Amino acid sequence: MRLEDFQAGVFKQRYQHRSFSPALVNHAWTWADPKINTLLEQATQALGELNAFSLIVPDVDLFIRMHIIKEANTSSRIEGTQTEMGEDLLQKEQVAPEKRDDWQEVQNYVQAMNQAIAELERRPLSNRLLNQTHATLMADVRGEHKMPGEFRSSQNWIGGASLQDAVFIPPHEDEVADLMGDLEKFWHNENIDVPHLVRIAISHYQFATIHPYLDGNGRDGRLLITLYLVDKGLLSKPSLYLSDHLEKNKVAYYDALSPTRE
Repeated sequence: MRLEDFQAGVFKQRYQHRSFSPALVNHAWTWADPKINTLLEQATQALGELNAFSLIVPDVDLFIRMHIIKEANTSSRIEGTQTEMGEDLLQKEQVAPEKRDDWQEVQNYVQAMNQAIAELERRPLSNRLLNQTHATLMADVRGEHKMPGEFRSSQNWIGGASLQDAVFIPPHEDEVADLMGDLEKFWHNENIDVPHLVRIAISHYQFATIHPYLDGNGRDGRLLITLYLVDKGLLSKPSLYLSDHLEKNKVAYYDALSPTRE
């Protein structure tokens, strides 16, 4: 399918709202715009250079650990967490009581990333791994009672105080398992020739659109990018994180997701 011809999905009328049902993505993708090829080549080259640097940096594991902490801080800050990186390096009892919940969110992110990278050494990226990662992210923090580690079984929404004034309503909960199953097949479908960077861009969009969890979708969706790149061997170490860029360009990022769905 050509990107230019892609129909992102349909809105389905529910009782008092319309939810968005995204189209499946596990198929071949092509495009007519040659600019995409040029940008793809530049991005792939830059990714290769980053991977090469990560292999020659002295004590790269310490570098990665600090990088993960910075990413955890930034990713959590997108969700409203208020701790600074210096505070995230402290022991919990050294953090001001009013910031300890935020501190825990960052620590969970670091633990989730480390556990997931270790798991990728034994088995490929999967929905099961994402669920395990999500359970770690949500342990003992805000949202800990919202089905951590499980796909949602009720309707959620983005923006607004209720379904009636929501900015976006993801697919009905009955569709989540099939949509996430299709997404997992897309990651590993060797019968289609789709560059990895295109797959991960489509996957990030699709994950955000499905919004498979009641809470923590943003953090898990950003983790997915790094986990995919490591799983496919584009990175030997988890050395690329996009939360800082996304936070600096938050308005443009959100403004790009909605037109894609339309």
